[in-house]
Amino acid sequence: MPAGRPSDYDPKKTPEQAKKMCLLGATDKELADFFEVSETTINNWKNQHPEFLESINEGKEIADCQVAKSLYQRALGYEHPDTHVSNYQGKITLTELTKYYPPETTAAIFWLKNRQSGKWRDRREVTGAGGKPIEMAWTVEVIEPGHE
Repeated sequence: MPAGRPSDYDPKKTPEQAKKMCLLGATDKELADFFEVSETTINNWKNQHPEFLESINEGKEIADCQVAKSLYQRALGYEHPDTHVSNYQGKITLTELTKYYPPETTAAIFWLKNRQSGKWRDRREVTGAGGKPIEMAWTVEVIEPGHE
């Protein structure tokens, strides 16, 4: 290790802390803030400590999978068991029920645009005959009073 300030990297704690931060959605910049180091140091740790890089990748992958699963459920709609708690005249009642969430159009569009961008996109191409651009012309007609 080069001479200079001792590293703040602790092989017993740093990888596990980084993984937990990434499970919460932390970016490399946020990791740097958490460990009170620069992003360059985070990148150096990734290069110098394979277990650190592995822990970050694992945490980010798990978090991304959870978000993808949630987005997918929102796109399709889903249901889950729940308990409704009510209080009537001092008597608490628990009622088991199933909550239903209908499909959400925005989630479905987002999913399709990212998974099948060739088929689903916002951009529209409008062409005229022979694939040429459509020509538009404006004409103004002046109608004299009494000749409508």
